[in-house]
Amino acid sequence: MSPAVYLPLLLVLSSHQQVASGSHVLMNQPVVALAGRSSVNNTKMLRDSNDQCELVMNLSAADRCAFVKNTPDCNMENGFINYLHMAFCLLPPNLTPLTITLCIIWLLFLFLILGLIASKFFCPNLSAISTSLHLTHNVAGVTFLALGNGAPDIFSAIAAFSHPHTAGLAVGALFGAGIFVTTVVAGSVALVKPFAVASRPFLRDVIFYMVAVFWTFLMLYRGTTCLGEILGYLSLYVVYVLTVIISAYIYNRQKNVMHSSVRSAAHNPADLHSSDSSDDEDVPRLTGASIQQAYESEYRPLLPYSESTCQILLSSLNPVDNRKWRRKSWSWRVLKVLKTPLEVLLLLCIPVVDPDKEDRNWRRPLNCFHLITAPLVCVLTFQSGMYGDYMIQGQFPLWLLMLLLGLFLSAIGFCTTTNDCPPKYHPLFALLGFVVSAVLISAAASEVVSLLHMLGVVLSLSNTVLGLTLLAWGNSIGDCFSDITIARQGYPRMAIAACFGGIIFNMLFGVGIGCLVQMVNTHSDVQFEPEGLLTWVLAGSLGLSMVLSFVIIPLSRFHLGRTYGIFLLVFYAVFLLIALLTEFGQIHLV
Repeated sequence: MSPAVYLPLLLVLSSHQQVASGSHVLMNQPVVALAGRSSVNNTKMLRDSNDQCELVMNLSAADRCAFVKNTPDCNMENGFINYLHMAFCLLPPNLTPLTITLCIIWLLFLFLILGLIASKFFCPNLSAISTSLHLTHNVAGVTFLALGNGAPDIFSAIAAFSHPHTAGLAVGALFGAGIFVTTVVAGSVALVKPFAVASRPFLRDVIFYMVAVFWTFLMLYRGTTCLGEILGYLSLYVVYVLTVIISAYIYNRQKNVMHSSVRSAAHNPADLHSSDSSDDEDVPRLTGASIQQAYESEYRPLLPYSESTCQILLSSLNPVDNRKWRRKSWSWRVLKVLKTPLEVLLLLCIPVVDPDKEDRNWRRPLNCFHLITAPLVCVLTFQSGMYGDYMIQGQFPLWLLMLLLGLFLSAIGFCTTTNDCPPKYHPLFALLGFVVSAVLISAAASEVVSLLHMLGVVLSLSNTVLGLTLLAWGNSIGDCFSDITIARQGYPRMAIAACFGGIIFNMLFGVGIGCLVQMVNTHSDVQFEPEGLLTWVLAGSLGLSMVLSFVIIPLSRFHLGRTYGIFLLVFYAVFLLIALLTEFGQIHLV
């Protein structure tokens, strides 16, 4: 079921809540306002009393701008744009519906930026780094590939944890994405292509994910965590990686022994990629190298042809593949036209190394230009532009130093290389592209968190419900379409392995790294602020979905059919309905 179906319901319910409480005006003391509101809003106010910025909607339109300017909770440190100031000070109150509409459009564009950077730049460079380090597919799949696929979720969680009042966004997004992936995505894969799931990898992933969810639930229940616990929390993923490597080694060893004992039998290459080995299932994006090379060799010119430097620069900045353009549908073409200006800007800033190509995607003029733009982009976007106007010794701007250093390195690189042969240090461009991609993803994630915080204040929605809906949907919808496409192509095992394998990394590193960042900033233990019953509904639903999968799938002999797919979709719809009813006070503790 599409998440877009629930967005109008979310907006209608939130607007109804605002109308019901709009007649009450907050005076100088917040306690007075608590006495004059309904019990539902009383509960919400008490629950979010630590975030004073949410009280702005109880003021008259004329007083909201001054309240936003004078309230520390309304000054979000992360993000280039102060969305609360824009909504309450720059735009008139009668344009609030238009403001919300424009913000939702901008939010969709930010999700597009996150997905584009992750898929086109972050993941390819991580793949190149893993190839340069000669990592096996298992190790690369559970480390670099997992980081590439989960980059938007992880950086969004880190950005949300950086401010105590937006930590609910991270909890809602990680738990909400877990439920979405394990129900909607897994259910859609079962509907598209019923199949028998690999037993041991499935049980391994489900067990580790249940342990991660339970551990997170304990931290939320206690309301605090310390450095030792967070380090143990992160070490759980190290144990998971070692389990994957050891199990793959044991399986491959048994397989080799079996094949050596039946040398006289006919050898079937398909057996190497069946059963429950995670060699190919964990790394769906690293298995197309030979296909890509064969595809490119088909269009390779018969006679030697050397392009000029200008032609190389222009062709490398063209993100449209003419052959692919002719084969794709009109909807893909429309989306490609919308993404082309953004892709060109990113191509100017982020180098990409492709080890599957003969020249490793070496583009001499563009790569030398990257030595200028990449350091500048990092300085101007790191920590939402905090160092953009930084002065060294109060006299020399940092960005000018990066510009001069980039010009110097670019000139050396251009004069000491050729157009045809990549230099020996070309793999270092993959590391540079990885750093720039990570900085840009972090900047975009900070904007998403700041924008969702503003929408939560304006619509009187908690951070948790925004996290489990908009943020979780935005970060997971790309994985949903890609996994369904993989299943349609006849690889449902690969799709289901991607569903359960990636969310383990996202949960452990999203919460773990986010808490570590907050500890470094505050020099104290992390204090969680669970937003009432909704947090427990979210955690309980995720735990229940995993327990049901852990019980039902083995009972059905590890066969995922259409009936179970429909059950998962219905489960998510019921969960979302209960979550929204809990958010708007229709379901509450007695």
